[in-house]
Amino acid sequence: MKKVQNGIPRKVTQTKWEFVKQHRMLYYMLAPGLLLTLIFKYFPMYGILLAFKDYNPLQGIMGSKWVGIENFVQFIDSPNFSVLLENTLKISIFGLVLGFFPPIILALSLNHLVSTKWKKRFQLILYAPNFISLVIIVGMLFMFLAADGPINGFVQRLTGSPIMFMTDPNYFRTLYIFSGIWQGMGWASVLYTATLANVSQDLVDAAHMDGANILYRIWYIDLPALRPIMVIQFILSVGGIMNVGYEKAFLMQTSMNLPVSEIISTYVYKVGLQMGDYGYSTAVGLFNTVINVILLLIVNTIANKVGSDDAAL
Repeated sequence: MKKVQNGIPRKVTQTKWEFVKQHRMLYYMLAPGLLLTLIFKYFPMYGILLAFKDYNPLQGIMGSKWVGIENFVQFIDSPNFSVLLENTLKISIFGLVLGFFPPIILALSLNHLVSTKWKKRFQLILYAPNFISLVIIVGMLFMFLAADGPINGFVQRLTGSPIMFMTDPNYFRTLYIFSGIWQGMGWASVLYTATLANVSQDLVDAAHMDGANILYRIWYIDLPALRPIMVIQFILSVGGIMNVGYEKAFLMQTSMNLPVSEIISTYVYKVGLQMGDYGYSTAVGLFNTVINVILLLIVNTIANKVGSDDAAL
């Protein structure tokens, strides 16, 4: 804001209240989202106190006995700690490594399809699995991979005996990860596809005039455009590396594959809700969250140092 005095423009400092008043409509639009975030994200953090309590529902959170870090020590010293951490990290890291590039490859492939009509059809087919319930996905796995299912029917013709995919621990992680990639690959490519749609047509036309083939256009035009989004997606993925959803793992669990399918989230569910040890389960969940935050900060710092400041969170 400028005011003219003696023919010379003079900048007038705007107070914070004047700024808010001037942009009040934007703050009105922001208010519902901010209110919902406070109610559903920040207020529940009061429950973190359970991790430091020997919680008794009759006494409430404040009335329960304070035990400090005893619940954390109990979890770290338990024989389940190393197994749970190993299972969680293996599923998360393998899932991140194997699932990070398929959406990018899919987006690049769709971007270079000549026919817009076929592109839309492929997108519809590939996005559809994301909207299928996890219960149905796991039910499909049990149905197709059962001992008398169609897959084992083919295997039995070749080998003479079926493979117990859903009970053999050696197949659990493979089925978990690749079924997840199949389900989410199309939807995960939406952000990349939208980014490629905004690539300057002048660059594409110049590449055509220079005789660049598809591989050169992908390497010198598409991938540089996708780089900031790829870095952000990688940071977010690493930040949630310990957040393996318990629903799918719990649904795929059997008594035979339990040594590899028991992860931190399913353990928290069983100890907290089924056994009623709320303080201990909250401590395990808080431990999981702290690890995620540390990983997120580390990866974001590395992204800044390697020159991805425009993509860092």
